[in-house]
Amino acid sequence: MPLTQSGYDPVTVRRILDAATADGRSSLTAPEGRQVVEAYGIATPGEGLATTAGEAVALAETIGLPVVLKIVSPDILHKTEAGGVLVGLTTAAEVAAGFDTVIANARAHRADARIVGVQVQQQLTTGHEVIVGTVTDETFGKVVAFGLGGVLVEVLKDVTFRLAPTETATALSMIDGIASAEILRGVRGAEPASREALADLIVRLSHLVTDFPELVEVDLNPVLATSTGATAVDVRILVDPAASEDPFRYTDEEILASMNRIMRPESIAVIGASAETGKIGNSVMRNLVNGGYQGEIYPINPKATEILDRKAFKSISDVPGPVDVAVFAIPAKFVPQALAEVGAKGAAGAILIPSGFGETGNHELQAEVVAIAREHGVRILGPNIYGYYYTPESLSATFCTPYDVKGGVALSSQSGGIGMAILGFSRSARMGVSAIVGVGNKADIDEDDLLTFFESDPNTQLIAMHLEDLKDGRSFAQTAKRVSVTKPVLVLKAGRTDQGAKAASSHTGALAGNDKVYDDILRESGVIRAPGLNDLLEYARGIPLLPTPQGENVVIITGAGGSGVLLSDACVDNQLTLMEIPPDLDEAFRTFIPPFGAAGNPVDITGGEPPSTYRNTIALGLSDPRIHSLILGYWHTIVTPPMVFAELVVDVVEEFRRKGIHKPVVASLAGDVEVEEASEHLYGHGIVAYPYTTEKPVAVLGAKYRWARSAGLLGDGTTDGR
Repeated sequence: MPLTQSGYDPVTVRRILDAATADGRSSLTAPEGRQVVEAYGIATPGEGLATTAGEAVALAETIGLPVVLKIVSPDILHKTEAGGVLVGLTTAAEVAAGFDTVIANARAHRADARIVGVQVQQQLTTGHEVIVGTVTDETFGKVVAFGLGGVLVEVLKDVTFRLAPTETATALSMIDGIASAEILRGVRGAEPASREALADLIVRLSHLVTDFPELVEVDLNPVLATSTGATAVDVRILVDPAASEDPFRYTDEEILASMNRIMRPESIAVIGASAETGKIGNSVMRNLVNGGYQGEIYPINPKATEILDRKAFKSISDVPGPVDVAVFAIPAKFVPQALAEVGAKGAAGAILIPSGFGETGNHELQAEVVAIAREHGVRILGPNIYGYYYTPESLSATFCTPYDVKGGVALSSQSGGIGMAILGFSRSARMGVSAIVGVGNKADIDEDDLLTFFESDPNTQLIAMHLEDLKDGRSFAQTAKRVSVTKPVLVLKAGRTDQGAKAASSHTGALAGNDKVYDDILRESGVIRAPGLNDLLEYARGIPLLPTPQGENVVIITGAGGSGVLLSDACVDNQLTLMEIPPDLDEAFRTFIPPFGAAGNPVDITGGEPPSTYRNTIALGLSDPRIHSLILGYWHTIVTPPMVFAELVVDVVEEFRRKGIHKPVVASLAGDVEVEEASEHLYGHGIVAYPYTTEKPVAVLGAKYRWARSAGLLGDGTTDGR
């Protein structure tokens, strides 16, 4: 039989799938499933198909007792629930009687079930039970799963997911990534599972479903893993031709060609511009004009001759020059005709502010405008959005207030309300942004398009996104993996809690029904997830200020033992490594702190110390090349008041910056209201600081570390941060 270069046998798989399709079946029988996975080099126990009790006995004696009997029926997927599985049959008599029992149970479970026969399978008695499976996720496409198998998969749900296909390194990370990984390494003298054999099985299965995308679900549960191999004991496969359909995708070149014109337009038309205060079309016009946009602005209104001192046009077709972007401020029902005119004009983007499309159930209208846009090569942002901002062009194409604090943070939101919160926070914190973009229904432009643009945008250094779903999660994950190497990508994914297992015919399918798929795949793509909206915004504000750490060693310097304990807990929660202080460094710290203080880590200088103690210990932390990051815990005292503390910290940090030493420094300030001003002073000088909390500054530092690790930027710890 012909094999591919990788040793796979796709011809056998195609023959079996074609036969199932011809029969109109949505699942494979167990023997068919076994042949399919064996064609890709996945081991299964010795077995055979019996149609009589005598055949079952003969097969059992050939395979070797004990054996397992399993009903084979395309109409019975869950064999155990149907009483269609018997295990531990050790004699010929037990096998013969068991054959009759399995058949009877199957008919009692479903009288009209088509029964092919009974599978007689060698019973493996040693090894760790794991599950390896794949599903066709509605967001990410083909996803492969790994975890502890058998009954444990239902109880513990200790499973991890990756995009398929996967390769050996990723497969090994899945094996090591479950919470129960230590069990597979062998505990209390138990035989370890072969990581290499399991990784090889994961890779082979991921290639199988990639080569044959109509395999909508494959469940290998359990797989028995020993120190020498891995064997798929039970195989369950569902098929669906629709699972092979790929979503529509633009190339990166096409995305950039459109997005560059949308974000840096030379001319904008406002469809539905109005001279009447309070109208959306008036607000958009005022924001474009008052926001300082220097390009051409064309108001489109068939009943006006002039709006805000600009000549109005009855139609975009009447505009004398080219138009890059059209902002729509008209009712939804008028959008299709106007969009066709925008397309004929050659515009790159249509910004659909109106609601009344898919979010209200009017999917037909939304599909109509998408079809019109694609016909003319126009990209749609929205509908149902507040618009967008791009500060390098002083562009406020929105009915909300303008924003003019320029910086390197690009933000997007799927929700208009969240967009307003982003705008308000940015204004309150004076956070410099390059863009704020509403994506709304994501009828066309989505987060993947934005990532592609922001990756190439020299004005953007960090991307933060609120999303409720991903239209094409696979494309987003692949793009984010590339972008996050050079620019942090932060995501707040709404709906983190378990949405309930969706209807699925396999353990893998049920387990993929919650947020774990998002969590694993986004993490693998280098994305930093934020647990809440404020976290997303604080990460976005703080991460760019913090230098990239050169190693994992974090040291806490605190004036209060209580805050030191809380800061230590926060470090553990945020996967930060508290440095084990070597004797010479311990002695060096002790020269600056009182005898009743504590070196170690945290370094507790106690609360009654003068400013010089803070200064000297912080300077030591910055100067020692073995320390990579500092967390400062301040306690309000009259000896070292809040602003004195803040000013001395800024002074010593900037002294070392002038020497070329840049280390992340974050601070937690406890005290009366004066600590608020002190925290603002620190933040204004590039030191992430917060009053009244020990958790928040450490969380921002932890986010910076997660990005640096994922991007491969952490050094080996031998440098001094110069």
